[in-house]
Amino acid sequence: MSTPRRVRADARRNSDALLEAATEVFATAGVDAPVRDVAARAGVGVGTVYRHYPKRSDLVAAVFRHQVDACADAAPVLAASHPPAEALDRWLARFVEFLATKRGLAAALHSGDPAFDALPAYFDARFRPALTSLLEAAVAAGEVRDDVPAVDLLHAVAHLCLPAEGVLPDHARRMTGLLVDGLRL
Repeated sequence: MSTPRRVRADARRNSDALLEAATEVFATAGVDAPVRDVAARAGVGVGTVYRHYPKRSDLVAAVFRHQVDACADAAPVLAASHPPAEALDRWLARFVEFLATKRGLAAALHSGDPAFDALPAYFDARFRPALTSLLEAAVAAGEVRDDVPAVDLLHAVAHLCLPAEGVLPDHARRMTGLLVDGLRL
């Protein structure tokens, strides 16, 4: 029986730096940005990028998982520090920001690359429970309607975040605010 190998501290730092750098590069230039831009932003060589993520799709998938985790993990933190409806509103604002910065996500998810096959289920497995907990708390507090399932709210917000020609950048935030206002009692 073998024990899992511990990741060296420098390897963990490189991986974290790569994920943060890729997040920044993808947010401004899209997921098709050159890998050398990610490496330069992380302060590592291109070989380090490929050592951690042998294919571009591996890096893209890792960035999305990392960001999904950060967004989903914010739900209990917000719930602990804000009244239920406010925690829900703040988390939905964070979800909107997550969606708004995903240039190229839809194309990547539908590219046929097997690295992306598990991402939609991963998104759902992380986001649905996060939103459900916040929504249930706000319902229990009598602050929002009780007839809107979390999955419907996730889909509604995601559709509001779809890019549209001629729409101002803050459109999704404003529309989500209207949607949340419609949930309130």
